[in-house]
Amino acid sequence: MCVALPALAISTDQGQLTGRGLEGFYRAGRRILSRCEVRVAGREPVAVQARMLSADSARFVATLRLSTDGGPDPEVVVERIRHADGTERITLHSAAVRPLRLPVEVSLGTDLAEVGVVASGRAGPELPASVHDSGMRWSSATAHCVVTADPAPEDALASAGLLRWEVDLPPGASRSVELRVRPEGGGPVRAAGHGAMRSVAQARAVGDDPRVQPLLDRSVEDLQALLLRDSEQPTDMYPAAGAPWRCGLAPAEALAAARMALPLGTRLAAGTLRTLARSQLAGPGARSGMIPGPLRDAGPHLPPGCTGTEATLLFPVLLAEAWRWGLSGQEVEELLPVAERCLRWLRAAADEGVFLTDAHPGGPARCEVQAYAHRAALLGADLLDAHGRADSIGLRQWAERMRSAFREAFWVEDRAGGRPAAALLADGRPVPHLTGGAAHLLDTGLLGAGALAPGLLDKVQTEQLARLLGGPAMDSGWGLRSLGAKEVAYNPFGHRGGAVRVHETAVAVAGLAAAGYEKEASSLLRGMLSAAESFGHRLPEMYAGEQRTEGGAPLPHPAACRPAATAAAAGVHILTALAGIRPDAPTGTVTLRPVRSAPLGELGLTALSVAGAPFSVRVSRLGLAMVEEAADGLQLGV
Repeated sequence: MCVALPALAISTDQGQLTGRGLEGFYRAGRRILSRCEVRVAGREPVAVQARMLSADSARFVATLRLSTDGGPDPEVVVERIRHADGTERITLHSAAVRPLRLPVEVSLGTDLAEVGVVASGRAGPELPASVHDSGMRWSSATAHCVVTADPAPEDALASAGLLRWEVDLPPGASRSVELRVRPEGGGPVRAAGHGAMRSVAQARAVGDDPRVQPLLDRSVEDLQALLLRDSEQPTDMYPAAGAPWRCGLAPAEALAAARMALPLGTRLAAGTLRTLARSQLAGPGARSGMIPGPLRDAGPHLPPGCTGTEATLLFPVLLAEAWRWGLSGQEVEELLPVAERCLRWLRAAADEGVFLTDAHPGGPARCEVQAYAHRAALLGADLLDAHGRADSIGLRQWAERMRSAFREAFWVEDRAGGRPAAALLADGRPVPHLTGGAAHLLDTGLLGAGALAPGLLDKVQTEQLARLLGGPAMDSGWGLRSLGAKEVAYNPFGHRGGAVRVHETAVAVAGLAAAGYEKEASSLLRGMLSAAESFGHRLPEMYAGEQRTEGGAPLPHPAACRPAATAAAAGVHILTALAGIRPDAPTGTVTLRPVRSAPLGELGLTALSVAGAPFSVRVSRLGLAMVEEAADGLQLGV
């Protein structure tokens, strides 16, 4: 999958686009070309290799044996370089000892169907083509597409969508044809991530474990490939949720991805915050101050949850932590009123209660939502205090009441030491199932001077949660399951019912490491790195929670986005968590809390960003961290 939003190209490893399944070139959610099949000398070349060159390009190699008595060696190599922007270069390389004259045919077709229609299998038949300039043109009631070729074909047959050339190939020579697929009237794709975040692309990871470098490289590439510009303010960029299914803004996931990507700089956070600030609900009513978001399935034991609630609680947290990482004072001041309205919504939604429940009558109080709300209250209060705003005392008092009540009401005692409930029902009964969402209880948020905010669990409960997350019911060997393997309705492919969700795994790794449970964190980390290697270091948003076995590989989830913003940002998050970077740019300090066991051996991270300047750190095999590059005047915190 080649991605440079709003464009992408989906192919099988055979290289030919046959029009089956999801294959094709897409632009802005519409398939503009579904079929592109190459034949040389009347034959289909034999595919031998397919590999990604970058997030937005892939290389396909096929061979052709022309003579019937010349042995098994191919004489022609057909190379296809495919780009997300709709460009494909087809090159023939001759290894023959004699000159060749070969007919080359490219058969094209499209249905101009929207991606949702394609995914559901309801795409219609191919549309009739017409010869246009140096290629073909197709039209429907809502869209038009043009394919042009350079050099122009010698023959074009509209009824078959066929372009044809006679190619002369001297011994050892190469000849190329370039195809360009565009919506009629549309120019080349201007991908938001290309050139706009050049400094981000310079981030590098090196170390004893050879997997760290390709993971960070691909994570950064995929984040850039998924960037979109806000239509109201094109200078603001945000990450789309993922390709191919959700190539648009998903508020909660955009905020989560921007937060995990803060070590790369604050520009993505600022653009995401400003984009979502423009969507904040105003006026009277219970939803005033919310960042709207759609409902999302919550697994087999709970009704769908509102991602708008998550986004509203993530907004002040991202702003507070971006400020610590180096977001300018002016940008913080501009966004602070939006964060204040989010926090006022939180206080009003909780009302006199201590837990935040779903908005509809009788709605449950979800465990991870309480973790989001508690973190938002504490980091929000810290942000308000620092900027001379009111209401911080009330937020801290409410958070303290929630901590006390949560430890009693949400903890389900059992013979194994207890567990956090997935939710409390309206009548106070717990939903006792162990889910990956419990990992968010360990993600307490960054305060000043390198300190982490207190969590909802006490020390004994935190230790028990760490034991559970690191146990075989939750740790699949490839990452953290979204529902324990021993729970009722567990399904290894259930996207919130047993599959491994990369975002939750990364949250668990960082949270366990920060809390001092390095054994459990290291196990999940190694599993996630092994899964990343199996997926070519491009992690999908989720994959099956099937238990890892010797010589096995993680099973892909057919509905997963790959690339996905949260999965790409998770690659950044787990690597930087090993160094324990905790900046406090407003006071000019950075604190390092590395994972002492150094589970990946020596690790060097270069060209990160703290306080708006390049930041590099190295963690030794002994688990000692050393800053190698930092902003002038930045001091190491105690």
